[in-house]
Amino acid sequence: MWDEIRKTFSDNPKKLRVVQALLEFGYCIKEDGKIYSSYGDLFIEIPYSKIAEALQVDRRVVINTVQSLLEKEALKPIFTGIKVAGPSFRNVAKLLGCGVVEIHANSHEVGIIANVTELIKNENVSIRQILADDPELYPEPKLTIITEKPITNITEKFLKIKGIKSVSIF
Repeated sequence: MWDEIRKTFSDNPKKLRVVQALLEFGYCIKEDGKIYSSYGDLFIEIPYSKIAEALQVDRRVVINTVQSLLEKEALKPIFTGIKVAGPSFRNVAKLLGCGVVEIHANSHEVGIIANVTELIKNENVSIRQILADDPELYPEPKLTIITEKPITNITEKFLKIKGIKSVSIF
């Protein structure tokens, strides 16, 4: 997908920025050419002008980007089928009495999530949510794990897992 996106939009950084935003926010495009935030069977239209304003681009850039995505055979099914994964509790976990573990790691290392969840399981703590940033969208991707309660004193254990660069526990 990323090779096709780069090939299609490499000559226009503003359009590429629109594509990245659509992916980052999980917005989909319907056959009518409109942009929606969707979850399950619920679709909420997001006006072109609001996306353009947020990205500081002209509204026509957003419209042209959407048209290009619908015309590309390889990209159309991705952008017409994308759905929002659900709410992120990353910023409110502490208010809910949950713990937060943020991990920066080599995004190409195999088994990091499996090893991290095993370590948390061994602490007898339940995981409520796992969020992994896509390294293609985020320059410094991180793995965020929301736990049922705060966990302490296992930072060193996390750092022993192959591929983990840094850990923050909140």
